[in-house]
Amino acid sequence: MTSDFAFQVPAELETALQLKTVQYLVTQRPWLDLYGVNVRPVAPYGSASRRQNNDPALIHRCLPDELLLEVFFRMNPYDLGRAACVCRKWRYTLRNPAFWRTACLKAWQLSGVVENYKILQSKYESSWRKMWLLRPRVRTDGLYVSRNTYIRAGVREWSVTNPVHLVCYYRYIRFFPSGRFLYKTSSHTVKEVVKCMNLRASKVDDVFSGRYSLTDDKVEAAFLYPGLGPTMWKVCLRLRGTTAGANNRMDILSLVTSKVDSNGVSGPEEDIIGVVEDLHEDEISRTSHKRGLAPFAFVPFEEVETSVLNLPVEKMDYYVPG
Repeated sequence: MTSDFAFQVPAELETALQLKTVQYLVTQRPWLDLYGVNVRPVAPYGSASRRQNNDPALIHRCLPDELLLEVFFRMNPYDLGRAACVCRKWRYTLRNPAFWRTACLKAWQLSGVVENYKILQSKYESSWRKMWLLRPRVRTDGLYVSRNTYIRAGVREWSVTNPVHLVCYYRYIRFFPSGRFLYKTSSHTVKEVVKCMNLRASKVDDVFSGRYSLTDDKVEAAFLYPGLGPTMWKVCLRLRGTTAGANNRMDILSLVTSKVDSNGVSGPEEDIIGVVEDLHEDEISRTSHKRGLAPFAFVPFEEVETSVLNLPVEKMDYYVPG
């Protein structure tokens, strides 16, 4: 038996009660409506990202990109490395392999174009810039300088102690991309010697010309002292660098002088690196030098006036190339 006082709920009110109950059971997620809608974030007022994206550099606004590339193509690789540190645009521009391909083919022109391309693909992942940084090479934009010192006893004149003298002398080597090099031994500093270290040097300058070869990080160089009894000067060097791609140090592995027959070498332009091996032992008197083998340090032409190697013995008695 049903009660006469049964409570009747209208249909509209029942629907509203059901919706209100659902609100307690279902969590509201308004961000779901943003799926598929591209919303651009708004930067804070006054920030750099809110301003108009214009290049503030005057050189970029006045100099077209075509002219900027021409300027870069006329710069040497070391200046390109410095230019890459100026701004982000120049850094990305100088990633162009065309700049480094020209530098690599010039630096290793003795190996030939075909051999350079084979080495590029097999060792350096077809990256000219990586090849320039990691492959050993001799630098041609300056001088390699070896500073050597030794103590010589002086003449005793009415004194209790024996006087000694600290003698300093230098070995200079300048390489050329064609396979030639210049050598000079002198007591003068680098800023004085750099003036005569060229292919037009006279005999008075005592600058000797020879040939060199590069195999991996080993450099073999040789030249012939002129005279009635010609003497072969031959050195074996190992390239290294204080940083990647610097190639600013050379260690002397061996230094040999040998007297050769006057008929052994026909002329100064001949490739004389292999002449010593071709001659017989009875025709050669080898002298292996054990002194004066300080490592070579590289000095670019633009730094010869300010290099520490110009300091006298009174201010720098011994130089550690590092």
